[in-house]
Amino acid sequence: MAIRVQAQAFDPGVEVNALHAANLGIGAVVSFVGYVRDFNDGREVAGMFLEHYPGMTEKALGKIVAQAHERWPLLGLEVLHRVGALEPGEPIVFVGVTSAHRQAAFDACNFVMDYLKTRAPFWKKENTAEGPRWVEGRASDQAAVERWK
Repeated sequence: MAIRVQAQAFDPGVEVNALHAANLGIGAVVSFVGYVRDFNDGREVAGMFLEHYPGMTEKALGKIVAQAHERWPLLGLEVLHRVGALEPGEPIVFVGVTSAHRQAAFDACNFVMDYLKTRAPFWKKENTAEGPRWVEGRASDQAAVERWK
């Protein structure tokens, strides 16, 4: 299990390969990579700034990861989330899950992303032509997390 919150860029391919190399008994690696888009809700986005509360954020991510491990037979799980200034096209988040079989890895990856979107203490501010604006949570994210209860 690895949780990283960092300002530095990362290479999703390197992250996936490292997960697999850690255990040759892995039968499945499922990953999700979220990127900064150049638009949101019909507005152009020139960049984004992500804030977090050090210590509290990692603790919240740890709880999400622990819940995934309790629900599925996982061999590994990594969550990497960027903070600070980001440009369109840059990766924001990486979730990588390994297991002996694919279904557990798919389910756990979806679970982690759904909970990360609704429970992790990150605050996003987009830079738009109209000026900076805070990104609000979406009802669809909240609805997605309800399926796991």
